[in-house]
Amino acid sequence: GLVLRMRGRVAAPTQPSRAVPSQLDRADFEPRKPWLVAVFTSATCGTCADVVRKASVLQSDSVGVVEVEYASARELHRKYDIQAVPIVVIADSEGVVRAGFAGPVTAEDLWGALADVREQQP
Repeated sequence: GLVLRMRGRVAAPTQPSRAVPSQLDRADFEPRKPWLVAVFTSATCGTCADVVRKASVLQSDSVGVVEVEYASARELHRKYDIQAVPIVVIADSEGVVRAGFAGPVTAEDLWGALADVREQQP
């Protein structure tokens, strides 16, 4: 009986990874500023527009903010293995990811993370 029950079990479906990349190729992103906030999104994601709006206020002379929408930037989503959105990445001038968020994020958390990583940079 045990063997029959084991054969009848269905494996749980694979869940998408919400992993944040640890390194970006800065040549993939405009504008060329000392800091980059990249927001990986999809047009079908209801939360993404809110995250993009929150991230966009970080734009400054030293911080570039770019939305990487799936339909228009599929190759970048594949290259960085983005399997779920939204994902926010804060990278330095070398492309090293200094902070990142998977899923919804508050404006305070974005501001705080950017301030922290900029403060740590020599």
